[in-house]
Amino acid sequence: MLIRPHDASTDEMRWRSFVRQQGFGHFAVCGEGEVPVLVPTQFVVIENQVVFHLAKPNPVFAALDATPQAVLSVAGDWAYIPGAWKAVGDEDPTLGIPTTYYGAVQLSGAVTVTDEPDEIAAILRTQLADVEPEGGLQDPSVHTKQFKAIRGLRMEIDDVRAKFKYGGNADAEHRAAAAERLRARGGPSDLAVAERVQLG
Repeated sequence: MLIRPHDASTDEMRWRSFVRQQGFGHFAVCGEGEVPVLVPTQFVVIENQVVFHLAKPNPVFAALDATPQAVLSVAGDWAYIPGAWKAVGDEDPTLGIPTTYYGAVQLSGAVTVTDEPDEIAAILRTQLADVEPEGGLQDPSVHTKQFKAIRGLRMEIDDVRAKFKYGGNADAEHRAAAAERLRARGGPSDLAVAERVQLG
């Protein structure tokens, strides 16, 4: 993806927080074909690893047999910004240039696939602890017979590309105006985007 200097982020805490908040992305593997295999999935990032599981018949496994390198693409907190919103004070709103504000992080690295029940159980525990921290479920090991239907995946993160396109090329006055209008519109992601725009 294109990352302009004002949208770039080298802040590890920022991209980790964003990825954790989204919790869902697209796992892509090129394999040997011309078209990458793209799998929507939940995941958890633990230190320098992405862990998750997929159904055994998933075509991504054939692609991983050809190449263990993969990318997890996470995007979210997006909102369309009408051109007129770019104008403040006496500026002509008809000259405003519309855009879309969003965050995107791409994590890439080598993937290890496991069919070992103990390792699959460990991955499932990690995922459950993330989405159901209050607990209350039996340990995944009670479902060992069903592990034959899934495979565990661990991706070692060796590269991170993070982009936060939230008006970083605009001054504080223009960002504040966009944030105010986002709050007033109140669309599905508008409040989250307004907070990010306000921060610059």
